[in-house]
Amino acid sequence: MAEFFSLAQRSLPALLAGTGMALQLTFVCIAIGFIIGVLIALGRVYGTKPIYVLASAYVEFIRGTPLLVQLFAIYYGLPDLGIVLQPVLAAGIAFGINTAAYQAEYFRGAIQSIRAGQMLAARSIGMTKWQAIRLVILPQALRIAIPAWSNELIYMLKYTSLAFVVGVPEIIARANIIASRNFRYFEMYVLASFIYLALVGTFTWLLSILEKQVTIPGLEMKL
Repeated sequence: MAEFFSLAQRSLPALLAGTGMALQLTFVCIAIGFIIGVLIALGRVYGTKPIYVLASAYVEFIRGTPLLVQLFAIYYGLPDLGIVLQPVLAAGIAFGINTAAYQAEYFRGAIQSIRAGQMLAARSIGMTKWQAIRLVILPQALRIAIPAWSNELIYMLKYTSLAFVVGVPEIIARANIIASRNFRYFEMYVLASFIYLALVGTFTWLLSILEKQVTIPGLEMKL
């Protein structure tokens, strides 16, 4: 046990540096996915038929293929087309477009859970369709989506561990580097697991606070 704590003390600075990279990837990719996901969800609910078909094809393709394959296609496949990306950028793009498809489904379900009468009421007082969506539908839908969407944020944090396969120096990559020097792979992966547990616990706590702050009592019952 003393050896484990000694190893943890020596390894912690490098692992924390990797934690910073994992958090950066998580927040950037979630933000990209949020923007794209909202647009895709709106396209699937309110868009014209061509927009609906394109948005649906995107969601089905991304959800139907493994994230690791998407990452390899971007990092190793695009150079064949003359497009060479740095590891962090390639991982960010792959994770961003992946989470966008899943976030789109959360938002689509939340939008469709709102009664059509709210759109009709907004239009009856002179709002345009997009004003009604922006001012009436989306604020309610985003609140409703938070419990399901919070899972995607936690998943995204854990998915960043895949970035090590293209050379991004996140938690697992740094744990592997240290373990290759001292051959203490089990202990290093345990340390990495503790970091992920701490991060997930913190995210869960913060998201529960956010959910309570934005929840309107009785809203779900009146939609």
